[in-house]
Amino acid sequence: METHNSSFANFSSYLRALAQTPARFARRAFSATTSYEEMSRVRAKSGSNMRRTLRWYDLIGLGIGGMVGAGVFVTTGWASRSDAGPAVVISYAIAGVCALLSAFCYTEFAVDMPVAGGAFSYLRVTFGEFAAFITGANLIMEYVMSNAAVSRSFTAYVGAAIGVSAPKWRFTVHGLPNGFNEIDFAAVATVLFLTFIICYSTRQSSMLNIVLTVLHILFIVFVIVMGFWRGDTKNLTEPANPKHPSGFFPYGASGVFNGAAMVYLSYIGYDAVSTMAEEVQNPVKDIPVGVSGSVVIVTILYCLMSASMSMLLPYDMIDTEAPFAAAFSGKSDGWKWVSNVIGVGASFGILTSLLVAMLGQARYMCVIGRSGVVPEWFARVHPKTSTPVNASAFLGILTAAIALFTDLNVLLNLVSIGTLFVFYMVANAVIYRRYVKVGTTNPWPTLSFLFLFSVTSVIFTLIWRFVPPYKSKAFMLGSCSVIAIAVLQIFHCMVRQVKKPEFWGVPLMPWIPCISIFLNIFLLGSLDGPSYVRFVFFTVLAVLVYVLYSVHASFDAEGDECFGQKNGEIVHESTESEDPRFKV
Repeated sequence: METHNSSFANFSSYLRALAQTPARFARRAFSATTSYEEMSRVRAKSGSNMRRTLRWYDLIGLGIGGMVGAGVFVTTGWASRSDAGPAVVISYAIAGVCALLSAFCYTEFAVDMPVAGGAFSYLRVTFGEFAAFITGANLIMEYVMSNAAVSRSFTAYVGAAIGVSAPKWRFTVHGLPNGFNEIDFAAVATVLFLTFIICYSTRQSSMLNIVLTVLHILFIVFVIVMGFWRGDTKNLTEPANPKHPSGFFPYGASGVFNGAAMVYLSYIGYDAVSTMAEEVQNPVKDIPVGVSGSVVIVTILYCLMSASMSMLLPYDMIDTEAPFAAAFSGKSDGWKWVSNVIGVGASFGILTSLLVAMLGQARYMCVIGRSGVVPEWFARVHPKTSTPVNASAFLGILTAAIALFTDLNVLLNLVSIGTLFVFYMVANAVIYRRYVKVGTTNPWPTLSFLFLFSVTSVIFTLIWRFVPPYKSKAFMLGSCSVIAIAVLQIFHCMVRQVKKPEFWGVPLMPWIPCISIFLNIFLLGSLDGPSYVRFVFFTVLAVLVYVLYSVHASFDAEGDECFGQKNGEIVHESTESEDPRFKV
């Protein structure tokens, strides 16, 4: 039998492995592990264990810290000025509902399988290794890009706080294309500093996050109060330039949903919370409260903050990089100090969001390393710090490199499309896992339903976006809705659930995951063409990496340790003494 590194021992071995790619792909691509394997043998690949030190209030703090800084302090300006106008409040509410429904799906998996892998692990136990790898690659891309975007906004807010404009912090390189030619060393220093912190200790990182988050919430309350006090309700309907569209919905319903897709970046934080499941003391009680509670609290904060910003300035005067701080800088001299205070508060928020997101991205990479599809070096947990030091350091350096030169707007749409795709996949996975037990039930009724429902949602989205607003459009949209509901109801009545969650489950199955599927597809349809080009390019690149490296590494790992199990799942007793769900 081949050893783990046999495919890469030398060039001849690699060529032989490439010749066997079709057979290896057929064997490994759809092989699924079990929940028990993910929590035992797979986790053991890291060597030392991560310490279970977090409680529900840590998770809520991590969720708030991870989402708020990255949300209104980065995306609100772009979404309001270019897409939704004052109705960016509604955009945040729509994105929040979508995130909450997705959070339910994540919570069911995280409670049943409290490991650090998040969506990667959830898809690996349902749809197999290939789907998990493509999703995992998009997750890593999503985190690295969003962290780079947020770290660059840190420069703008620090500048606003001390009265120095962002261009003075950055150096322009004329030989590079626009969007990639502004060098930002402050963003790089911020990322590297936080990388050092998260390598040191998870518990200390959480405590630091709680302290910073409390201070940050005080600034948020200050922003909301000042916005409603100093703002003017006429700014909710009247632009500064009469030639621009007016009203609360200046760009119509399509603009609101385009804005919702843009601000979806704001909710990446709760996904980072789910990656901390392996370090939670009582997953059954703490994860549902921590994940869903943080999404609800943050959605309320987002709506209030975006409303206050919309009252401060007409939407066509909002600064796209530092909307809140710049909103007060144009007021009378007696109120410019507010701009400096907001700059300090936003900088706090950006630090907390970066801290949480970088914690999450390292744990994703760690678990992907455990699976064997990337070098196992990434999976190592340091015995003294109990943190994935290798993954943390590698991704921190990569994030810093991207933050050095890449423009914020280039990053935002790419991140949104990756986030929506991952949430869409997890919603499908939770339905599949409820209705299919590999080896005993026929998966095709469930797969056919998921395919038909997704296709109907895509058709609805295309009609919404491209068909002119005539009476026939309303008829077509109504027809798609009736078909989708009929397909869902037929599936609900004819296909029986084969697995009931033992600890916590998504309510109203399969309705809530299906609504999440529809909303994610609908928001995906609101993004622009270049975002899809970049997304397809990155996905194709991930497929090439899988075919040229990952499938062979995984095949070697299977041969060495019987690592994977093809098309089967072993049921283990939930009272397993080592089950981390029962350790408090």
